[in-house]
Amino acid sequence: MVASGTAVGARDVSFAHFIDPRRKWYNNKRIIILNAWIVLLLITSSTNGYDGSMMNGLQSLPQWESAFGYPSGGKLGLLNAIQNIGALAAYPFAPYMSDGIGRRRTVWFGATIMCIATAVQTASKSVGMFIGARFLIGFGLTFAANSAPMLVTEISYPTYRAPLTSMYNSLWYSGSIVAAWTTYGTFKINSTWAWRLPSLLQAVPSILQFALVLFAPESPRWLISKGREAEALQTLAYYHADGNEKDPLVQYEFEEIKAALRFDRTVASNIGWKSLIATPGNRKRMRIIVALAFFSQWSGNGLVSYYLTRVFDQIGITGSSTQLLINGILQIWNLCWAVSAAFMVDRLGRRFLFLTSASLMTLFYMAQAICFSEYAQHGAPAAGHAVIGFIFLFYAAYDLAFTPLIISYTVEILPYNLRAKGFNIFSFVISLALIFNQYVNPIALDALGWKYYLVYVCWLAFEFVYLWFFLVETKNRSLEETAALFDGEEALQQIAHKPRTHETPGREKASLERESFAAADPSRA
Repeated sequence: MVASGTAVGARDVSFAHFIDPRRKWYNNKRIIILNAWIVLLLITSSTNGYDGSMMNGLQSLPQWESAFGYPSGGKLGLLNAIQNIGALAAYPFAPYMSDGIGRRRTVWFGATIMCIATAVQTASKSVGMFIGARFLIGFGLTFAANSAPMLVTEISYPTYRAPLTSMYNSLWYSGSIVAAWTTYGTFKINSTWAWRLPSLLQAVPSILQFALVLFAPESPRWLISKGREAEALQTLAYYHADGNEKDPLVQYEFEEIKAALRFDRTVASNIGWKSLIATPGNRKRMRIIVALAFFSQWSGNGLVSYYLTRVFDQIGITGSSTQLLINGILQIWNLCWAVSAAFMVDRLGRRFLFLTSASLMTLFYMAQAICFSEYAQHGAPAAGHAVIGFIFLFYAAYDLAFTPLIISYTVEILPYNLRAKGFNIFSFVISLALIFNQYVNPIALDALGWKYYLVYVCWLAFEFVYLWFFLVETKNRSLEETAALFDGEEALQQIAHKPRTHETPGREKASLERESFAAADPSRA
């Protein structure tokens, strides 16, 4: 490392040195407005969560089962998997749209398709029409889900970036809760509206985005990459510093983004898909990203996420009302844990949360397997009830890291020029894992029963070992500083060597302002 007296060391080592301690999310109008726009983007994840929980709930509705011929086995697997097949069809195009026409417009494009798709799904009169609509939902969701989390992380006020981006996937459960309780509430409707109404409500987040998202701020990083530096500076200043373009934080962010983009273009040559594995740093990124994508779906959570009804049936809980009630409570439980974890990411760190999550999941899944075995062999009702308890504990462990962090961590470790493509690979791998799970899980569960749980116990133990050796800690860094962690000293120096005293007339004033912030808080000195 370069000694502290050199140009690198002389530079402030963290964006925190440029934060005005008086500017908080609750007392600054511009940050409140910015966070409102971010909420509009975060509900993209709610759409996805709604879909998974809705399909769980529909399987408990006799009205839906009779309307589509009591689907089971491969047919039921297709009804669940088709959304991810639709997502696969969109993956080749999503990153090019995100980088080409911008983050906002890509979210709007995806929302438009989802509005159309949910209308078709609600009006379905045959299983083929329902399947086609779910394909379109997956297709449109891919565009919105590729751009929305990137835009969140690229426009957030720096001190709130990690929690807000971690909230993205955590809000999967907000949609899940609405769907679970909607299907519980429509259970007594003695018509096809028992399932059509939940299907119709799935369009609400997309309708909001269709109407509003084009008015949201565009990513300053995307604007700078397109040569629109004045607009980028204006956006950063408006939302991060009350319109003051000479603010020390704004100048720091602006120069750091430009330096990182220059490094990506001229030093790292990060262009095209091959660049994802062209350098040791990028290979390290992809090794982590692909693993997290598989782990997020192959940790045993797929059984409960999509086949909770089948799990309940095998432990003697067969009443539709009881199944729907437990599902609704489980989603609220999940949301509370995931949101709590999202606010702890910078305090506890990524490694601590991931390793704690993996170890506890292994423990609680093993307990599920034992209780499931006891029920299967002896039919003890207490063992079946214990399975429910350990499902709740397992999800609390899962929600510590694998809900809030898989997307925020993936986005933050990728440099701008690779962000859309790398995140697309992450989403693609998730879809592959989901399609496999949604076909294999019901078949394996029917064939192996409780023994199928042992497969996941072994896999969870492997996840812990893998994360221990390969996961990199990234807490309390800016996006550019985080990305540079993987590219070595050269990248850190390129970003570090940003002129601070002569490029703009406001530098001297910015330095004085920063010193006043440090005086207000000695820990910043």
